[in-house]
Order: sequence, then structure tokens, then C-alpha cells
Amino acid sequence: MIETKVSRGIISTYFDKLQDCLELDAAIVGGGPSGIVAAYYMAKAGLKVAQFDRKLAPGGGMWGGAMMFNQIVIQEEAMHIVRDFEINHTPYENGLYTMDSVESTSSLLYHAVHAGARIFNCYSVEDVIFKDGKVSGVVVNWTPVLREGLHVDPLNILAKVVVDGTGHDSEIAATVARKNGIRLATETGGVIGERSLDVTSGEQEVVNGTKEIYPGLYVCGMAASAVSGTPRMGPIFGGMLLSGKKVADEIIARLRK
Repeated sequence: MIETKVSRGIISTYFDKLQDCLELDAAIVGGGPSGIVAAYYMAKAGLKVAQFDRKLAPGGGMWGGAMMFNQIVIQEEAMHIVRDFEINHTPYENGLYTMDSVESTSSLLYHAVHAGARIFNCYSVEDVIFKDGKVSGVVVNWTPVLREGLHVDPLNILAKVVVDGTGHDSEIAATVARKNGIRLATETGGVIGERSLDVTSGEQEVVNGTKEIYPGLYVCGMAASAVSGTPRMGPIFGGMLLSGKKVADEIIARLRK
């Protein structure tokens, strides 16, 4: 019967996909634009990469633009990435461009998946695998399980590197430091917390702060700002795209050695 075939098709292909991702080159936590960009470039380079986002619709804050005006701004320095993703854009002024936020987010996701990245929505990463003093994977559960406070054990996914792209809260970096008594590569050894908005400094420093902060653990996007204590920047997204490209390039170079 067609009803059974529909269910069987979904179940069998989903679990094929999940089982194929139990061991990864890179696990990206959080579905924001920097993480999606990182997933695209790593997958395009031939790495096995999966991205885990707790929301039904990955994409982070890019969907909403600014205050639900679905336009965003990108600066000239990031336009080579915009062109890689074939996003329509309009020159504005002084090296700035505007783009439709819905098209932009959709295009990032489309290109990442078509490059070979696997994106799992409705997943929460509640912990990491920590072996021999190194972050070695992620511990995942369904988002509704955690929201409802149900006592359901998670599953484990091994990864050579983990990228914290969880945004303003930098949840993975904070969890690793708190649970394992280790020092991150920051001034305080922990998550410093983002500062108030400064567009120019924020755009520069989010890229500078994109790096490995503990063996096996990288940060990108607003998680990099929160970890290093740099300013937020608002609805200008060039820094987010450049951060995703930078973390991808660093991981590709490392894993190809």
C-alpha cells in the first residue's frame, strides 16, 4: 500500500543518512549563517560534515533581517562568498550591498546540502565527547526531549573536530570548560561574553576570534564573539560569512595534513 511505502521510504532513508554520520570529519553545532558557510566549504573540499540545529528551520538570525525587515547588509570584503552562493545583491553605498534575507538564508542552505553537507534539524547538542583531553564528538538528543525535560538518553556522534556555531551563548564552549575543568584559549580561560554593539569592531573581531579554542573545538560566528568578549554587530552579515569561510579553511588544512 502507498501509505506503507511512504513511511518506509522516509524511515529507511533517514536512518541510512543518520548512520552514515555517526563518524564525521567535522560536526557543526548550530545552524546559523557562519556554520552553514563552513559546512559548504568543508563539504565542497570532500570532508564528511554534518550540522546540527535545534530549530525546525536552520538559518539562525539571518531569516529575520533586522526587526523583521527581511533585508540584510553585506560589505565588499565578503562579496566573494556571496557570489559563491549565487545570492542576488544590490549595491547600496560605500562598499555596502543589500540582500533579501530569505533568499540569502535559503541559498546558503541549498548550496551547503548540494555540496554534500548533512543538516539535521530539531537536534540539540547537550554535551561533547571528551577523550584524552580532546573534544572528539557531540552528544545529541531531540530538541523536544530537552524542552519537555524528559529522561531520555542521547546518542553519540564521533567527529575529528567540533565547531561551536551556537551564537550568542556559545553553549558548547561553555559546556566544555564547565564540565571538564579546562582552560579555553581566551584571556580568562573561559567564555568572556559578548560586548555591546560596535559594527566596525564587531565585524573585524568576529573573524579574528574564529579559531581553535581547545584541542578539537573551534568557534565561529557569534559564538566566536561571545567566547572572546568582542562586540556584537547587528544585521550586517559579512563577518558571519567570513568567519564561516575562515574556520572551514583552517579545518580543511588541518585534516588534509
